[in-house]
Amino acid sequence: MWTPTEDEKIGVVICNFRGSVTQGLALEVGETVQILEKCEGWFRGFSTRRPNVKGVFPANYVHLKKATVTNRGPHETVVPLEDPVVTEVTSTLQEWASLWKQLYVKHKVDLFYKVRHVMMELIDLRRQLLSGHLTQDQSRDVKRHITVRLDWGNEHLGLDLVPRKEFEMVDEDQISVSDLYKMHLSSRHSIQQSTTQGENTRQRHGEPSRVPVPHHLLVNLKSFTYNIGEDTDIFFSLYDLREGKTISEKFMVRLNKNGGPKNPEKVDRLCALFTDLSNKDMKRDLYIVSQVIRTGRMLLNDSKKGPPHVQYRRPYGCAVLAMSDVLQIISELKEEKDFVLKVYTCNNENEWYQIHENIIRKSSNKYTAPSNNYGLIISLQLLRGDIEQVRRENPLIFSRGVAFTRKLGFPDVIMPGDIRNDLYLTLERGDFERGGKSVQKNIEVAMYVLYADGEILKDCISLGSGEPNLPEYRSFVLYHNNSPRWSEVIKLPIPIDRFRGSHLRFEFRHCSTKDKGEKKLFGFAFTPLMREDGTTLSDESHELYVYKCDENTTFSNHALYLGLPCCKDDFNSCPNIPSSLIFQRSTKETFWICTQLSSTKLTQNVDLLALLKWKAHPDRVMDILGRLRHVSGEEIVKFLQDILDTLFSILDDNTDKYGPLVFQSLVFIINLLRDSKYYHFRPVMDTYIQKHFAGALAYKELIRCLKWYMDRSAEVVRQDHIQEAMRALEYLFKFIVQSRILYSRATCGMEEEQFRTSIQELFQSIRFVLSLDSRNSETLIFTQAALLNSFPAIFDELLQMFTVQEVAEFVRGTLGSMPSTVHIGQSMDVVKLQSIARTVDSRLFSFPESRRILLPVVLHHIHLHLRQQKELLICSGILSSVFSIIKTSSLFFSLFLCFFVCFFLVYFFFVSFFVSFFGCFFISLFLSLYLSFFLSF
Repeated sequence: MWTPTEDEKIGVVICNFRGSVTQGLALEVGETVQILEKCEGWFRGFSTRRPNVKGVFPANYVHLKKATVTNRGPHETVVPLEDPVVTEVTSTLQEWASLWKQLYVKHKVDLFYKVRHVMMELIDLRRQLLSGHLTQDQSRDVKRHITVRLDWGNEHLGLDLVPRKEFEMVDEDQISVSDLYKMHLSSRHSIQQSTTQGENTRQRHGEPSRVPVPHHLLVNLKSFTYNIGEDTDIFFSLYDLREGKTISEKFMVRLNKNGGPKNPEKVDRLCALFTDLSNKDMKRDLYIVSQVIRTGRMLLNDSKKGPPHVQYRRPYGCAVLAMSDVLQIISELKEEKDFVLKVYTCNNENEWYQIHENIIRKSSNKYTAPSNNYGLIISLQLLRGDIEQVRRENPLIFSRGVAFTRKLGFPDVIMPGDIRNDLYLTLERGDFERGGKSVQKNIEVAMYVLYADGEILKDCISLGSGEPNLPEYRSFVLYHNNSPRWSEVIKLPIPIDRFRGSHLRFEFRHCSTKDKGEKKLFGFAFTPLMREDGTTLSDESHELYVYKCDENTTFSNHALYLGLPCCKDDFNSCPNIPSSLIFQRSTKETFWICTQLSSTKLTQNVDLLALLKWKAHPDRVMDILGRLRHVSGEEIVKFLQDILDTLFSILDDNTDKYGPLVFQSLVFIINLLRDSKYYHFRPVMDTYIQKHFAGALAYKELIRCLKWYMDRSAEVVRQDHIQEAMRALEYLFKFIVQSRILYSRATCGMEEEQFRTSIQELFQSIRFVLSLDSRNSETLIFTQAALLNSFPAIFDELLQMFTVQEVAEFVRGTLGSMPSTVHIGQSMDVVKLQSIARTVDSRLFSFPESRRILLPVVLHHIHLHLRQQKELLICSGILSSVFSIIKTSSLFFSLFLCFFVCFFLVYFFFVSFFVSFFGCFFISLFLSLYLSFFLSF
């Protein structure tokens, strides 16, 4: 017996049903069915595609979904309980399907494949949403990608654009006309910014892209066709020809003598991701450089040279691939593309260090192809976005154990929480004596990282990503060369707690090719990783002293050589060196290395170190604070919390003496975080203010200094420092408010009246700055513009300490102090109206009690510009925002507001055809009506 369903209301068909039974309903996989009745394993209902055709179908052919039912009965409405974005994707793909097929029929093949690609992306993104494994941020990110792709497809298929708010479709009857228009503008902007594959979708709708999207290059070694017959190490890196330097770490692949991976687990998993390549990097003259180092005999074609049990690292060949030749290809693809690299050997081994440059410049007399085989076959793929997003969108790539290969320096955007402590050491060159031999030496360098107690640090040397770290490094050997040039980069990932007190020791051995194949030690060099002042090795070349020793030297007591000078600078600081030493310096031999530090915990900057240790030099505090501006931004953001703690500690120590300099330093740091490179550190600053800031007395000095700068704006010709303070207004108020909160907690609200008085006096100074006549002073215009740009950002901070009405009074007085003329200058008029627009869009304006206070001054300035027919577009935007806010607050006035908006638009488009007098009259009339009608609510 058929009975109406209670819970089984909607489902998705999971198996085709022909409908060959009586009253059967033919269904296809993927159709959505609404269920009306059920009876012993059968359902009766209809497909949402054909709601007028009802029939029966097996219950087990349908996957049931939860739904909400309204108006139960014959005319009930069933809505699935699922994410609205998922529902939209489903219905949109069904709508696109027929249109997509028509593209092929109409021979629009290019658009056919593009739409297919976007549809596949939407299916994958929908799957991610349905998985239920995404965090809230990840879910928002996926929805953002979905909406941009939906808008792109609707645009290119000639369908209507869908207005959305927070990625979901909106009911156009519930929002204002102006909001609907803004939503369509936002969708249009997203489409224009995205490429045909829906790329560049990393930003929110309508938001400017503050942070550039990083690129990541996937390199996968598929085959090495040369049969060397020995174990082989292949290194891949990115090389900038224009600057003549490597910009990335190395990716290392170890192959056995048969050409397969030395580690069997890495079969088909020889891939690396070169991360954090900026737009600037992509425009460089980049090359993928692959160097092949074999491990075995000294001379490959001479089996007599060296006994078989002695292994030497020897250079074999090099291959290059110009990124400019392949970038366009891999940018347009979403899958890996194969490329072939031909390997060349060096004609003169002494020039091995520059073989890649010779190949790039086609100096064919300096290299030779050892075989007609192609050599290396690699595949490349270009990925975009932050690492987490790339990982989420390409799970198959990361399931292959991809090796992350970073840039040698920091990326363009330094993310908070990116903990890094890598020292990159380049083994440059050496000059050694022949030592009485008839031929030159075969020199091998061994390097160790040793702690203060002489212990060799394990796993602190990396030849390249993709392979485990090593306890020691051994260089490749150049045959019969007393002045070898290696130019080999080694990464030293030394733990931060082991960096201080550690040193590097380089041991030099001659590799004999005689029967015994001995490696005889003949000298060594060393260098500490940190200087006595606490700074690390500077990023430059270092010439190290070479000390004589022999094969019997054990280095069991490292203190015997650590007291010796390691270089010329060290020698100059050690004037009294005894002549009778165990190790004597070889004055005719030298050794060069180059270091580059990429650390978020260690610094090479003397000025920054002096600031952090200011208590050791109390007489130099003034000079130390003044030199903070010379510290690079990378160093400041690395030590942001420590620097802020130090500044407020200095302020507490002597407010009167150090207050102005601390204020200037704080302003400098705040403005530094406005740079797109460090913009991601603003949340770090916010977290510091909320959880770590402890300057309970700081608000007094910050208010005093800020007021002092504003009061001087009418006197000073150069106002650079004043403008910087104005730009930092938002975070200065964050510090002021948080400091006052801390003080109130500690003192149970003491000095509340004094604080309120100081804020009122500060706003008097703000009004004073804005009231100044700047028509004849470009400098003053810049100061006023900086203040107006920052002013709306302080409202939320003030609301923590004052009532809504009090803050509104502050704002009304400030906006009212601006000159009532529109002839200051077009740029200043725009800044003034933009500040008003941000005020209208702020949280403060959403309160009815504050709108009652702010509306008169807002409409007053709009009226002035409308009367002069200036900046009409911005004025219309402000008015539409006002209407939207009031509409959402009270739907009773919707009809009146729509009439008002229509009048304004008619006036806007036809104002040039009317006499100015009548236009001004009508606008004034309606503004007056508007004021009188709304101010009472």
